[in-house]
Amino acid sequence: MDFIDKLKSFDIPTCLRVCAGTDGSVTFLLEIMTKHPTAVVTEFQHIVPADENMAEIFDVDVGADINERVVTLKCGDVPFVHARSLAAIKNMPEPVRCDMMKADIPIGRILRDHNIETRRDFESIDILENEPLFDTDKVLSRNYRIVHHNGVLMWINERFPVDSRWCL
Repeated sequence: MDFIDKLKSFDIPTCLRVCAGTDGSVTFLLEIMTKHPTAVVTEFQHIVPADENMAEIFDVDVGADINERVVTLKCGDVPFVHARSLAAIKNMPEPVRCDMMKADIPIGRILRDHNIETRRDFESIDILENEPLFDTDKVLSRNYRIVHHNGVLMWINERFPVDSRWCL
């Protein structure tokens, strides 16, 4: 089953389906849906050496510098998304690299502010049971790649709680 068919098969609130199915900025959609700015709360960000899987994703050498960032996207006091991103330092345009290192700027905003044309290539989407997140244990998880000039700029995993917070 492909990504869209699988997403359509899930019994989830429509606003969650829209955010999980977008090939654009989740941050932008959250702001429209909630009428609140989206805050990025960084749990951690650091540079790690590329393992074999990362090296393959980004077409870099094993050991190359990879920026790993884990954040929560909140609107008001409500957390909506837990996200982990990986980005090969050498593949990022300089202005994007500088803003990524500032931690609390949403990726979609960074790309838009620097007029970086990208596409998102979806890898997977699943509903996970017994995965605690933001006071619920049912989570929608999706993985995708942000592609720029036919190279992978970023790999992202986003986790969305499946509950009534999406009934906006």
